[in-house]
Amino acid sequence: MAKHHPDLIFCRKQAGVAIGRLCEKCDGKCVICDSYVRPCTLVRICDECNYGSYQGRCVICGGPGVSDAYYCKECTIQEKDKESNLEALSILFIKLLMLYELFSIFTLRKRIS
Repeated sequence: MAKHHPDLIFCRKQAGVAIGRLCEKCDGKCVICDSYVRPCTLVRICDECNYGSYQGRCVICGGPGVSDAYYCKECTIQEKDKESNLEALSILFIKLLMLYELFSIFTLRKRIS
């Protein structure tokens, strides 16, 4: 999935009990290799990626989820399903989050002194 979208990276945190979802556009795809053949293992995502407004969202594009996400048989045999959480995060989103955190730390220091 990330090989087709250079601005997306994987979360890579420890997977929790939440089940990954897919939207109508991405329905039936393997989360790792984008194939439509032989879905096998259910996708688990970390609790942080399934919290609040992210709950029930597509793990590939972030749209509203309509079906459960699965790894294909080949990715399961190669044990790519064991590589932790594979929720796609936008690099732009991560940079904005880091800037917000830096800004909040700066304003907190300014208030203290």
